[in-house]
Amino acid sequence: MADYSREIARDALDLGAIKLNPSNPFQWASGFRMPIYNDNRMFLFNSDYRNFIANAFVGAVEPTIPNCEIVIAGTSTAGIPWASLVADRLGRPMIYIRDKPKDHGLKNQIEGIGAETDLRGRKVVVIEDLISTGGSSAAAVQAVRDANGECNHCFSLFNYGFDEAREMFQGHMAFDKEGTKVLNPACDVKSLLTYDVLLEVAQETGYLSSDQVKVLAEWRADPFGWGEKRGFPRIIKEKK
Repeated sequence: MADYSREIARDALDLGAIKLNPSNPFQWASGFRMPIYNDNRMFLFNSDYRNFIANAFVGAVEPTIPNCEIVIAGTSTAGIPWASLVADRLGRPMIYIRDKPKDHGLKNQIEGIGAETDLRGRKVVVIEDLISTGGSSAAAVQAVRDANGECNHCFSLFNYGFDEAREMFQGHMAFDKEGTKVLNPACDVKSLLTYDVLLEVAQETGYLSSDQVKVLAEWRADPFGWGEKRGFPRIIKEKK
């Protein structure tokens, strides 16, 4: 997977699917100013990028559960196209997982199986676009388990490598806002591209200087305190 990782990093920076700017950080939806912005959906537009990443996912997923009928699960919405491509290449069933059950109709959270049935103990791998703090990704794994699926593997295109996410997937930290839900057993996570490899490639290609790489390493160590320390306070939107 290392060969794929470095190529994906170069493609992401060239395409602008990942942007790095420590001197003028981006405002995330949370209002925090962060020196990185990720939009992996840009890979979908070009068939060469799309096929390369789909093949990378297949190479990562296929040996995980050999000789076994697995179900490929995509997270809504960004994980769905990658899960579809992987399922087609492997000839496997596919489902997708909403962030919460629908509030109408049959109130499904998992689409692809009937509301009156479940996964009947089948092995499932979750395909995720991006893992940041980890809560939504861990919740997707739990949703599969709640539907009687055996889910011990999650694959992502990109992973920031936050300690918080690692603790959630290892079952050492609750993944819900109420602090009551913990993954048990732990779930293994594999990512096509990690933050560390991204920084290495960004420096090698001249996208970032060594000083900028150091600043970005500091951000990963304290992502929600980094902006305030560097004069970029959180922007809180007024409720209408």
